[in-house]
Amino acid sequence: MPERRTVALVTLGCARNEVDSEELAGRLEADGWQLVEDAADADVAVVNTCGFVEAAKKDSVDALLEANDLKGHGRTQAVVAVGCMAERYGKELAEALPEADGVLGFDDYANISDRLQTILNGGIHAAHTPRDRRKLLPISPVERQGAGTEVAIPGHGPADLPEGVAPASGPRAPLRRRLDGSPVASVKLASGCDRRCSFCAIPSFRGSFISRRPSDVLNETRWLAEQGVKEIMLVSENNTSYGKDLGDIRLLEALLPELAEVDGIERVRVSYLQPAEMRPGLIDVLTSTPKVAPYFDLSFQHSAPGVLRAMRRFGDTDRFLELLDTIRGKAPEAGVRSNFIVGFPGESEADLAELERFLNHARLDAIGVFGYSDEEGTEAATYDNKLDEDVVAERLAHISRLAEELVSQRAEERVGETVRVLVESVDGEEGVQGRAAHQAPETDGQVLLTGGAGLSVGRMVEAKVVGTEGVDLVAEPLQGSYAGSEEAGR
Repeated sequence: MPERRTVALVTLGCARNEVDSEELAGRLEADGWQLVEDAADADVAVVNTCGFVEAAKKDSVDALLEANDLKGHGRTQAVVAVGCMAERYGKELAEALPEADGVLGFDDYANISDRLQTILNGGIHAAHTPRDRRKLLPISPVERQGAGTEVAIPGHGPADLPEGVAPASGPRAPLRRRLDGSPVASVKLASGCDRRCSFCAIPSFRGSFISRRPSDVLNETRWLAEQGVKEIMLVSENNTSYGKDLGDIRLLEALLPELAEVDGIERVRVSYLQPAEMRPGLIDVLTSTPKVAPYFDLSFQHSAPGVLRAMRRFGDTDRFLELLDTIRGKAPEAGVRSNFIVGFPGESEADLAELERFLNHARLDAIGVFGYSDEEGTEAATYDNKLDEDVVAERLAHISRLAEELVSQRAEERVGETVRVLVESVDGEEGVQGRAAHQAPETDGQVLLTGGAGLSVGRMVEAKVVGTEGVDLVAEPLQGSYAGSEEAGR
């Protein structure tokens, strides 16, 4: 019997890319490829790239070059780029990075096995010519669902597969293969974005907004629960728009309680919320539904009205603070995180002071700060009133220091609280670590559980916060408080 072809998937970027990698893994395994963790053990190393900002693009190129270095020293025979950077630049990336044996766009995903086999056999699959993917779907959101079957949309694979196609397959198995054993998994709610923020190029290569059917999201969640997943995180470019192309902008409010009732799921988390699109009904569901985390990943980006208008966004300091007051009036323990851009073209010292005013009053649990840099193909890149790089760097350092102080203070406010912690790692040296409802994976800190002997990965436990280490919490488990109570996930 011939030796099975082996492939490794190296994933960079956001949780949406992680879902895409697991969809690619499902397709490849269904076609007979053996998935391996280490690129050095693979015939083909597939690097799922990120094309969001310069730093992410550099990381993607570094990962491709690192994989290329394996060729000639082990099993690896080919290195292939997929993902956002490959989709965004296509032929340009292939010419600039000849070390990559293939550059595949989203349209290649359905035939990923054939593409890799061609490359492995020494053939050439021409890199695609990038195009504005916003133009592939109808302008009217409600007309997109039918057209969506003709356009490649990563993460929107069919929910039902024949027997034997995916691990533990059955009537609910999606086109997906888990690449790790974490008790947490992301579920794609939608793809693309209809917003036109002047600094963001994502819609041009991810396309217009299109929702997945609620039945597909539910089926995938059931399948993940069968794989041992305890927490799902709903991801997309803009979750607050979910359902608008299905005829019901309030569809998320109806879907969340159904997801929370899936047997085996202990926590449902929603990411990527637009402040301008938050509505009272959604806030109510997020703050009152058992097993739905009262967690608000709000994309503020700034709070000075002039800067926000230049960004093609809405709101200001006072309106944002009112939104936070509304949320905390319903759930005082709610977690809130956000990202901010400093040094945007035209940002004045008064604008920066306004952002500081917001941050000092917002009591955010996690803050990401980025210095502005031109992003190719965006409106902001054409603006004339750019700040000097030194000024941007200085403002970035200043706001980053402030953010670090503020999130540490917010963590200290939680001392004395009782939190529900999902155990994610048990290590002899590091101890027992997990996350509370206000902490998303990888971005918002963690909980260090003292006296957690006997706890295992995937357990949900109540614990009392007794201290902090920066943004991280230190907590003591409460005896007899494991998962199963009516308030699980809150």
